[in-house]
Amino acid sequence: MTRIPTLFFATAALFALIGMAWGIQMSASQDHALSPAHGHLNLIGFVAMAVFGGYYALNPLAAASRLAMVHYALTLAAVIVLIPGIVMALKGAGEALAKGGSVLALLSMALFLVAVLRHARGLVR
Repeated sequence: MTRIPTLFFATAALFALIGMAWGIQMSASQDHALSPAHGHLNLIGFVAMAVFGGYYALNPLAAASRLAMVHYALTLAAVIVLIPGIVMALKGAGEALAKGGSVLALLSMALFLVAVLRHARGLVR
C-alpha cells in the first residue's frame, strides 16, 4: 500500500478513537449537547477518510498523483477546522469556524469527485 492510503486510514483510525472516547464521555456525563460535533467527527474524520483511503488503495495511479496529497491535506484541514467550529457554534461563540470548515469539507468532497473522474478516464498519470 502506498503512502496516501496509509495516511488516510491511520488518520481515520485516530479520529475514530477520539470520536469513541468522546462518545463514552458524553454517555458517562449524560451531556449530549455536543453530539453534532461528535457526529461530524465520526462521519468526516472516520467514514469519509476511510472511504478516501480505500479508493486510493484500490487505485494506485490516483494515489501517486499530487492531487491525492492535496486531497488528504484538505480533508484533514476540514476536520481540524469544522469540529471545533461546530463546538463553538453550539456554545454560542460564533459560527465562522463551522462555516469555514464546512466549505473545506465541501471542497474535499469535490476534489474526491475530480480525482475519481480524472482517473476513471485515465486522463492523468
